[in-house]
Amino acid sequence: MPQPSPLPTARRRRLGAELRRLRERADLSATEAAARVGATQSRVSNIEAGRYGVSADRVRALARHYDCTDEPLIDALAAMTGERRRNWWEEYREILSPRMLDLTEVEHHAVALRVANVINIPGLLQTTDHARVLFSHTVPPLKPHEIEHRVSHRIKRQALLHREEPQPYTAIIHEAALHMRFGDRTTVRAQLHHLNAMSELDHVTIAVIPFASGPFHTSGQGIDYFHGPVHQLDTVQLDTDHAAELIDAPAKLERYHLVLDRMRQAALPETKSRDFIAQLAKAV
Repeated sequence: MPQPSPLPTARRRRLGAELRRLRERADLSATEAAARVGATQSRVSNIEAGRYGVSADRVRALARHYDCTDEPLIDALAAMTGERRRNWWEEYREILSPRMLDLTEVEHHAVALRVANVINIPGLLQTTDHARVLFSHTVPPLKPHEIEHRVSHRIKRQALLHREEPQPYTAIIHEAALHMRFGDRTTVRAQLHHLNAMSELDHVTIAVIPFASGPFHTSGQGIDYFHGPVHQLDTVQLDTDHAAELIDAPAKLERYHLVLDRMRQAALPETKSRDFIAQLAKAV
């Protein structure tokens, strides 16, 4: 009998959560679901908690017993199964918090990404020097080696923007973030130039919300919206002082989708955003 995993991945937990949603919509208990597929109640519960792996065939069998006829969703859930592979972020398992690794995993598997930041440059667009200054001002303070671990992890995350077939990436950045002085003038200017260089990539869109745009609906916290292969598998990450929070509740996903749409409407077009950043870089 396989033992439950003490460290289920974010992807496995999300698969389990979606299977639980399908079961609850079918108005079945875990015991009733287990009886239909020839498993135990504890097995079904552990699968839904992400503690047990599950095969694609078992996922399809569960979906069938749950009367789910959404084939794109079933295919996407089946694709989330399989043996756990060791990915590059596993080397940080004993170094960084599980939440940071969860973010990396969700980000890695997204088919498109939209982010919005009011007071910070998005992590995937930060230069090494900018990231180092940022991590040097955390509360509580990090030790030098802890800073370097976080910097290296952040820079490695950026590799997904340089894949052979990269995901579309849209960053909505408020002018306030562009004025924040992380480091000396050379560091600040290099960060602004880097933003414009990245915006030249075909799959990267950077849109600036200038102060002149006035108020818009957001709490000021960073929002990362990860699009899944089907909309039911989208995920939102909110940056908070205590930890990154991952959200997958349908109603909340819809809310943050709307928030990002409204922020994009308040932002300048891509070309004007690039010119705006270039003018700020000259003024530094």
